[in-house]
Amino acid sequence: MTVLEETTGEPTGDPAGEPADARGRVAELHGIRAQAVAGPSEKATAAQHAKGKLTARERIELLLDPGSFQEVEQLRRHRATGFGLEAKKPYTDGVITGWGTVEGRTVFVYAHDFRIFGGALGEAHATKIHKIMDMAIAAGAPLVSLNDGAGARIQEGVSALAGYGGIFQRNTRASGVIPQISVMLGPCAGGAAYSPALTDFVFMVRETSQMFITGPDVVKAVTGEEITQNGLGGADVHAETSGVCHFAYDDEETCIAEVRYLLSLLPQNNRENPPRAETSDPVERRSDVLLDLVPADGNRPYDMTKVIEEIVDDGEYLEVHERWARNIICALGRLDGQVVGIIANQPQVLAGVLDIEASEKAARFVQMCDAFNIPIVTFLDVPGFLPGVDQEHGGIIRHGAKLLYAYCNATVPRISLILRKAYGGAYIVMDSQSIGADLTYAWPTNEIAVMGAEGAANVIFRRQIAEAADPEATRARMVKEYKAELMHPYYAAERGLVDDVIDPAETREILVRSLAMLHTKHADLPSRKHGNPPQ
Repeated sequence: MTVLEETTGEPTGDPAGEPADARGRVAELHGIRAQAVAGPSEKATAAQHAKGKLTARERIELLLDPGSFQEVEQLRRHRATGFGLEAKKPYTDGVITGWGTVEGRTVFVYAHDFRIFGGALGEAHATKIHKIMDMAIAAGAPLVSLNDGAGARIQEGVSALAGYGGIFQRNTRASGVIPQISVMLGPCAGGAAYSPALTDFVFMVRETSQMFITGPDVVKAVTGEEITQNGLGGADVHAETSGVCHFAYDDEETCIAEVRYLLSLLPQNNRENPPRAETSDPVERRSDVLLDLVPADGNRPYDMTKVIEEIVDDGEYLEVHERWARNIICALGRLDGQVVGIIANQPQVLAGVLDIEASEKAARFVQMCDAFNIPIVTFLDVPGFLPGVDQEHGGIIRHGAKLLYAYCNATVPRISLILRKAYGGAYIVMDSQSIGADLTYAWPTNEIAVMGAEGAANVIFRRQIAEAADPEATRARMVKEYKAELMHPYYAAERGLVDDVIDPAETREILVRSLAMLHTKHADLPSRKHGNPPQ
């Protein structure tokens, strides 16, 4: 929430005099437009820059292709009265809306102008956003919001709150229809934080952007806790702890450049496929380094990101939620120019187990890929779900079920690859063939089982081990026997649960050819209003 600030500014008033002809009218128009583009004052612009922040128009220039921005309702002004509002009626009403292109493809955008009313949302301000959102949905093109506003405009009361309701309703209607990206470039408090939370991706800039429902002052008044704005809702907090933020960067220029890169990996809408890119990376390129990168010993960790780099085009990919729930990796990359979504366990963190946060992270990513026609490739090396009282009491059952539901509900091409361990329920949940994976491959180092051999032997042969003269020797012999019978690399393949056991060095070529075959896949879900996913 905000009141009028010194940086609000206002137009110089209606142009005086009656222009004599059309040329005079055009000159008048250019004068008004120049005033609207310049903003409230040089002082307000300097104050914005002093905070390390760009102006709304500077941000739009970075986001869109040069010269492509077409503004909508530039001359809109509020009609509110009282509390000094009637004397302050700046053009744009604190939000710039329109469309342009990113790498030649149409993108809609709205950007709060903090120099005007602190970017606070009033009735006219909200109506402009509603209009551009409706246009984006109708045109079937992505919507990017550049957020730098202090909340609802208090002077306009409930009309401002209703404006937020209209935004939320449209965010929900556009969900899964067009990509929605929220870029946090300033404060975002109260109900205003829910619009970004409803979108597909949230970007933040360290030090200058924050998101919270109740600010530090309210927290202190209610709980007695003292905390800074960044400590409560800064970029690092939301990127590492809450998971609200997908991407965090040190400056606005880098942040907006990465938004452009993300857009290059997404389709315009749910009726199109992601754009294909030319690549010089050969399909048949072998990756012999994978034979040394992944240890055969299932207890030894390794960095799964190195595996991904070896397989995708030119080693390039964009990791989503890189610093949250790091025991699972969600990334967008390309295979032979085609965009794919990659979900992979990360053995370097918690041995790659699934826990509450990892399940939620991967489930949302699977849903996003499915909504926007992005094939899913899953790399498995998972010892199971994380055991513990905190996990059970925190609802690991329902949170893990979110990932299971997302995979089962996905109709895009789905390929799973088992590198090493795939144990128990975690194996099933991570897109096993039994829940609908189109193709399942495994490396010769795979171990697919209900649980690890040591645990299984302790359960199955408990009595024999307890009664043996040398329990440890008997246990070792039983473990070896269990592995030989039920955990050899070809056990699942012999039963049709794995389509093929492949040479790791040929993984890239096999995935590319499999995706090419699945390119025309079509699958229908049962007719229903919508499912009721676990919460």
